[in-house]
Amino acid sequence: MKSTTRITALAAGALIAALCSPVGAAHADTATPRIDLRVLVVSDGGPATDAIAAELDTAGTPYTEIDLRQSGRQVIDAAFLADTVDGQPRAKFQAVVLPNDNPFAAGSAEMAALAAYEQAYAIPQVDAYTYARPEAGLQYPVNGGYSGSIDGVAAQVTDAGKAGAFGYLDGAVPFEDNSADVGESYAYLSTPAAGADFTPYVDAAIPGTSNRGSLVGEYKHDGRRELVVTFVYNQYQQQFRLLARGIVEWATGGVHLGADRNYFAVHVDDVFAADDRWNSDLNCTPGDVDCTDGSVEPDPIRMTPDDVDHATSWQTSKDFTLDLAYNAVGTVNEREDNNGTDLLADELVADRDAFRWINHTYTHAFLGCEQDVTVVPWKCATNADGSTKWVSQSDISDEIATNRAWGESAGLPLESDELVTGEHSGLRILPQQPDDNPNLGPALTANGVAWLGSDNSRDPEQRQVGSATTVSRYPVNVFYNAAKAAEQVDEYNWIYTSRAQGGSGICEDNPATSTCLTAPLDTATGYGDYIVPLETKTALGHVLSNDPKPHFIHQSNLAEERIAYPVLNGVIDGYDALFADNAPLVNLRMKDIGSELGKRAAWKSALASGEVTAYRVGDTVTVQAPDDVAVPATVPAGTTAGGSAFGTAYAGGLSGWAEASAGPLTLALPSSADAPSALRDAEGGTTAPDTSKAPRTRVPAGVTESVPFTPES
Repeated sequence: MKSTTRITALAAGALIAALCSPVGAAHADTATPRIDLRVLVVSDGGPATDAIAAELDTAGTPYTEIDLRQSGRQVIDAAFLADTVDGQPRAKFQAVVLPNDNPFAAGSAEMAALAAYEQAYAIPQVDAYTYARPEAGLQYPVNGGYSGSIDGVAAQVTDAGKAGAFGYLDGAVPFEDNSADVGESYAYLSTPAAGADFTPYVDAAIPGTSNRGSLVGEYKHDGRRELVVTFVYNQYQQQFRLLARGIVEWATGGVHLGADRNYFAVHVDDVFAADDRWNSDLNCTPGDVDCTDGSVEPDPIRMTPDDVDHATSWQTSKDFTLDLAYNAVGTVNEREDNNGTDLLADELVADRDAFRWINHTYTHAFLGCEQDVTVVPWKCATNADGSTKWVSQSDISDEIATNRAWGESAGLPLESDELVTGEHSGLRILPQQPDDNPNLGPALTANGVAWLGSDNSRDPEQRQVGSATTVSRYPVNVFYNAAKAAEQVDEYNWIYTSRAQGGSGICEDNPATSTCLTAPLDTATGYGDYIVPLETKTALGHVLSNDPKPHFIHQSNLAEERIAYPVLNGVIDGYDALFADNAPLVNLRMKDIGSELGKRAAWKSALASGEVTAYRVGDTVTVQAPDDVAVPATVPAGTTAGGSAFGTAYAGGLSGWAEASAGPLTLALPSSADAPSALRDAEGGTTAPDTSKAPRTRVPAGVTESVPFTPES
């Protein structure tokens, strides 16, 4: 044994004595320790700890991050980890996240302090990405295991994982393999070390053997619990997104501030109207302001009654509701041109209750500056003094009010305070219009608009415009001017290939925001083979990131070849194949999405300003937050707030918002809820934690996915 090992053990013993002294006092008077609802994230700048921090950020779970690379950083010692408040022992963190099972130098007093803290207060530790070795409860990979790429591997949640923190998954955990030329996931697959109390939660087949090796598992030892993760990941990879919830739930025992759900909403724009079709000879869309060849007439795409029947049948089969953003002038003109007949509108109105409806303005007019279309691209027209000519407030109001009145007369189940303007116009659009139309806000206020759709690709942050709060929408890269796969691919090639390949060169002119295709897609196969998988992956990535923002397509995409459905099916069917029934897709309408985003922003601000205090004592959680800020929480089933059931069921627990009110929020956990073992010990008077062992070795900082770690001798 190295001399440093002995020093570490002695340091651990001394620190445990220091940390346990308040707990010992608690035993004497039956006081139960207070556990603050905050996570300690110790980072080495690697992608794994960054990914877990990002998950906590998105969920709204408080955490403190210490970057080991920073000079002058906070030292992790007994005083940093625990103290007393009003005579009651306090653990300042409910969980600890480390880059690996021991990121400190041999003999580190900081690792000894963490180990002592975890023992004294039963605080779980997440090893974000560590080498498989006996110190982490696993055999070295050279002993019948595996070290290397697991791109494309089909991992599985074990029965123990399903019975525990990963029970929201059906079982499959597929690892991405997006490129044959790029290694995306490196892992150590191994079986439990001899005598180790190790339970695999996610595993995969060990190549060349009949055994399975752990990728995520729990190691119990020395009065401590570690979640041992042996594959590298970043916050965007699907395998992490699938497991992120479970990592946090395991670390917090299912009791934490913040919430994580999987959302999907789809807006269909231009309903009742027609969308002009892409012209592959002109490489533009006749009828569009930037397609100036007047010799070619526009070729409109408009849904039919059969398309409506297909949409309603599809919704039923998927247990999903589309949001239809409508322009009433489309049916008014259709009836004028066809002796009062519009079979599409008749079908939509007859089936109106099958959908949610959003005001998309009457004519889909551009509501920003007046457009000068004598040049390509268009520019804002100006007055004699050089100032911008703006569409008037009265014209904007007419577009909103006339469309709303038509919808109400047709009995559409509208929410009158929701609006999406045509092309999101009126809002700023670069480069032509860097500011909102100053007449937009007053028009929204005059018409009682509270929620206004915006384009996430150019206006991603929620903001106030008059009476309305924006709701950013993700554009699906299935174009408004395409109803057939071949025309979608042709336009895609024009946008995403270089000039040398016959494309527009937009991608090479804007390398920061667009990537060129290496070669044009085949118009016969490119949609199904390339575009659909890519758009499915992008949208599903949003779904798995606790992101409620809606996606939008156009009515043209539900017509003719109905090219939107392969993407929508890919998202919904792909999701259903991965998640258990207790974690369904959450399909909200726009105003509810806007409200969710607004609550999150207020909560994030309160956390950032240090205005939130939350802790658990036994089966009671107490949260103090500003009176005007709603509190998000995730708790076990059976939890109550003020004597009433809290939240709604999701992923095996409860989550939701406690609306703002004066005074602290108190949540009563069910008596069956898991309590840290130290809390049970405090009540039962068991002996102090075992101090005979302490961490001895570490994964060197230089270990990467391409250089396997050689254990210290």
